[in-house]
Amino acid sequence: MMDGSSKVSVVRVVQSLAWRELARFFRQRNRVIGAIGTPLFMWLLFGLGLDRSFSVATSADTNTSFLEYYFPGSLVLILMFTAIYTTISVIEDRQAGFLQGVLVAPVSRHAMVAGKVLGGSFIAMLQGILFLAAALFLDVSWSLSQFANLVGVLFIASMMMTCVGFSFAWRMESTQGFHAIMNLVLMPMWLLSGAFFPVPVPGTGQLSQEILHWVMKVNPLTHVVALVRDLMYEDRLSEVDFWVPSLTISVLVIIVSTVLFYAWALRICQRPNSGDLK
Repeated sequence: MMDGSSKVSVVRVVQSLAWRELARFFRQRNRVIGAIGTPLFMWLLFGLGLDRSFSVATSADTNTSFLEYYFPGSLVLILMFTAIYTTISVIEDRQAGFLQGVLVAPVSRHAMVAGKVLGGSFIAMLQGILFLAAALFLDVSWSLSQFANLVGVLFIASMMMTCVGFSFAWRMESTQGFHAIMNLVLMPMWLLSGAFFPVPVPGTGQLSQEILHWVMKVNPLTHVVALVRDLMYEDRLSEVDFWVPSLTISVLVIIVSTVLFYAWALRICQRPNSGDLK
């Protein structure tokens, strides 16, 4: 059992580490510009360039333009980039000696993980909210409850991806290796999330389509993109042509995935690392 002072200490550690992540990130404007600018550029480039091809591919059953379809994927891409940028601080803190000081301090590693993850999650969520300003140019009718639900989804998704980034960063000793691994893991997850092209329906008889369907179906980011798209637009793509997960299943998947990835981050943090002794 933890006494009152121990509980206060844990809360202070979490708050201090989370605030440190926020302060450091927004002091480095190049990270802010990079995290928002790249997805914004890709959204405009691909949204305008592929709009005609998308309209032909989706038949006449939908009035959705590719700018509208691709916007939720661009929003999730911002969360992903921010998760990568913020969890780099784990490697930088180890190289600077700050992380070793935290590890030898009489504080729980659970508090350290919580502080790092919460700080990165708030950063990603705030940048996602800033990017939502671009939705003013789209045919979206906003309501207070709709916006609040969307912010909640963004925060949970940010926490999920930050936990993944933290777990990989904890084992890395160089930012170059971390970038290579994260691009290898997160970029395929994003591309196979329905962000760039819809999830094909099963039962077409083509083995490649069947495999692609199930890979995208079990991908947690697929359900994040589907939730964001469902909250933003009333008219969705025809479910006859494309597979769309139900709202309940998507919520359940991202919550369970976030809990599992957070548990993974805690488990990874308990293992000794050669870099901690440097």
